[in-house]
Amino acid sequence: QHFTAYVESRSVLVRGLEWSDSRCRGVRSANAYVLVYDICCLDSFEYVKMIRQQITDLSNNSHKVPIIVVGNKRDLQKQRFARRRSLCVLVKKVWKCGYIECSAKYNWHVLLLFKELLSSTVERGYKHSHASICIQGALQGNRCSVM
Repeated sequence: QHFTAYVESRSVLVRGLEWSDSRCRGVRSANAYVLVYDICCLDSFEYVKMIRQQITDLSNNSHKVPIIVVGNKRDLQKQRFARRRSLCVLVKKVWKCGYIECSAKYNWHVLLLFKELLSSTVERGYKHSHASICIQGALQGNRCSVM
């Protein structure tokens, strides 16, 4: 799947791929990773954990490429397998990745996620700081985003 997004008056070609058994293909050349799990399903989080580890093992530029972990189904908050805070601390502090929760069903934070991910990737141009940490600032509420 390909589509064009416009970020700060720049045209960006976006290609989405699903992770498959041929995991080496495309890992080294990716500009960003978005790993999505179901906040109600521990198995899906464990799968994201495994994929993140594979990315860091296989990618030569894992310290430069933003990785953001997305907890989906925020609308089912009461059915979650773990507290948001503990997952957020693990992902941000230990894994050094960005973290956000959204609801694809209600389109809550979905546009924000992709807009800020593309914006930080284009803006940064892969400068010297750790990309996964840089993106976290973009996801905080002190920036204006159109949804």
